[in-house]
Amino acid sequence: MDFGVDMENNRLAHKATRHLGEKAIEFMLFSAAFVAVATTVAILWVLISESWSFFREVSLVEFLTSTEWTPLFEEKHFGILALLSGTITAAAVALMVAIPMGVIIAIYLSEFAPHRVRETVKPFLELLEGVPTVVYGYFALMFLTPLLQKIYPDLPGFSMLSAGIVMGIMIIPYISSVSEDAMRAVPMNLREGSYAMGATRFQTAVTVVVPAAISGIIAAFILGISRAVGETMVVAVAAGQQPIFNFNPLEGGATITSFIVQVALGDLPHGTIEYQSIFAAGLTLVLITFAFNVLGHLLRKKFREAY
Repeated sequence: MDFGVDMENNRLAHKATRHLGEKAIEFMLFSAAFVAVATTVAILWVLISESWSFFREVSLVEFLTSTEWTPLFEEKHFGILALLSGTITAAAVALMVAIPMGVIIAIYLSEFAPHRVRETVKPFLELLEGVPTVVYGYFALMFLTPLLQKIYPDLPGFSMLSAGIVMGIMIIPYISSVSEDAMRAVPMNLREGSYAMGATRFQTAVTVVVPAAISGIIAAFILGISRAVGETMVVAVAAGQQPIFNFNPLEGGATITSFIVQVALGDLPHGTIEYQSIFAAGLTLVLITFAFNVLGHLLRKKFREAY
């Protein structure tokens, strides 16, 4: 009788210990999630609070409609369009390079490359991800710009074209890696059904695999867009940091991130309108990135339901 009671007590003690262990793991997971959310809220709080002080002195209408951005000059203007034009131009050039190249590489690695080739190419793509962005910036300035000047003799020493092309090369691994994972997740029976209907490997890849993986490919595009819009050092080094309202990639310009770096590395005192302008620009960048993420979520949801 006593032996049975001891067995029951041991079982209950084991269950209590396991329960406490599960609670501890649950608390650790909750803490990790809470830290991520709290960090996001803290970033937004800093940006909004500092931007609020900025917009008490600068008209929101001027900020959104003016094409002059000269907060560091004696005659100050705060038109974010000058920085937005540079950001959009550089990101557009980068995406024109990265999206087609990234998708082509993903299709090849997923559908055509032998195992040995895939295992050789992927580490090189991952190596591109690990190169510091300042190295890409000087590569654009010292190598690509002189090369482009042989094609366009009138190309200035600083240009959005050079910076955008190198940014595109830089984000190719992000797009190709995420797109390839999405394609490899497509069930094999879809490919086999296509082959049974007489389709070639290329036809199967383009008409079956890519549409089936479109939600993941769109996620890769959104990741690439966010990466291009938020890039700092490449445009800071190779584009010239001159905030001019111009969508011509053959000229220099400045982006939101390059202006933030320019001011943050200076000696402006905290609390001045010039210093607060970087928070208003940063809040604008956050809202743009958020809009792209929402758009990407809606598109992924739409195509996931369609396929």
